[in-house]
Amino acid sequence: MSRHDAKRLPRQTGPSGWNAILPPQTPLAVLERNLTADITIVGGGFAGLSAARRLHQLDPSLKIVLLEAGRFADSSAGRNSGFMIDLPHDLASDNYAGKGSDADRATIALNRKAIAFATEVAFDCGLSKEMFDPCGKYNAAATKAGDAHNRAFAAHLTKLGEPHTLYDQQQMQEITGSPHYTSGLYAPGTVMIQPAAYVRALSARLAGQIDVFERSPVTGFEHQGAGWVVCTNKAKVSTGRIILANNGHLESFGFYQRQLMHICLYASLTAPLTDAQIKTLGGQSRWSVTPANPMGTSVRRTSGSYGDRILIRTCSSFHPKIETSPMRLRNAGWVHDRKFRERFPHLPDVQMEHRWAGMLCLSRNGSAAFGELKDGVYSACCQNGLGIARGTLQGMGVAELLLDQQSDIADHFLAQPDLPRLPPEPFASLAANSYLIWKEWRSGKE
Repeated sequence: MSRHDAKRLPRQTGPSGWNAILPPQTPLAVLERNLTADITIVGGGFAGLSAARRLHQLDPSLKIVLLEAGRFADSSAGRNSGFMIDLPHDLASDNYAGKGSDADRATIALNRKAIAFATEVAFDCGLSKEMFDPCGKYNAAATKAGDAHNRAFAAHLTKLGEPHTLYDQQQMQEITGSPHYTSGLYAPGTVMIQPAAYVRALSARLAGQIDVFERSPVTGFEHQGAGWVVCTNKAKVSTGRIILANNGHLESFGFYQRQLMHICLYASLTAPLTDAQIKTLGGQSRWSVTPANPMGTSVRRTSGSYGDRILIRTCSSFHPKIETSPMRLRNAGWVHDRKFRERFPHLPDVQMEHRWAGMLCLSRNGSAAFGELKDGVYSACCQNGLGIARGTLQGMGVAELLLDQQSDIADHFLAQPDLPRLPPEPFASLAANSYLIWKEWRSGKE
């Protein structure tokens, strides 16, 4: 097959709160005339932006075109919770530990390469600590089972030689201002990012080095001569090679059919807290917690130029059509409000200002959709719920692979087993959504 037409284009539900609280966005160009390129990148999230930057680093003479379907930072990348995690973070496990000590050490080393790459981006783009903060994070527990998960993960980190600190309930309340948490496990290696600010900054910087276009959705591409022609809704790019960095929408172009799991996560962000609410809350002005049970609720407090706010992220659903509905977002919002009240009963008058949904892509065995799919067409997709670190890594790795560089990143992803197929519909949706509901119910107060 030499022609690949998009069955669907990305559609977002709810405006990204991270993007909405920033100053008005400077628009980038829309592709409105035909171009030629050495490499065309489809997708302007963490993978696509990282691939573009790495390609330009390796060979500044390359003519690179980067195409984003919507506005930069309003896509799934700008809807991320902002955790760039260095440690193992296996969402299918009980306590995040991976597939053994050796595998986890390899994972940590790779994730730290991604963090080093992103740290250089933050420096080059002049991102403040408010937007890129290497502050670490807490695994927070609210039940005896969660406490046990934290102790088990702490023992695993000790075996790996990784620094960490366990906190009791009083200490967690002093940090978060919340009486909800019974224990916490702090690890210092996570970087907390304002994801929309990061994506905006990197896309704007790249626009001065390569051809960067937004609001230019790719409707298809076909093989012509020695290369490919990439079509958008207004123009075409004749290109030697293509990098598909569009995560779950890889399937929209006919690749990895029935092998990708399209999961939606939901988030709510408060209005800026008043001085009185900040005083009542107490605790530190910035902190981030992931739940001791991976299917629990992530919470993040931010402060700075866009106000002192609290993020709640929980609820998930499976969507083969790679989009959710306003009704599901509304229902998730009710759960977020309840989770907020459980954690902050002393803040009854705090209102949510922004609610949004964001799609992520998983495989049943945790493998990535990575590598050369056919002559001249490459994939850097399926980050398995670790969008910032894994997206950055895959972007770096696919750039190195395409330019025949020695790459332990590419070797890692290429060595993963193939992605298993999903059951046919409607069984896949029934099974996946039932499993997600059960896992969320099992996580309880976490």
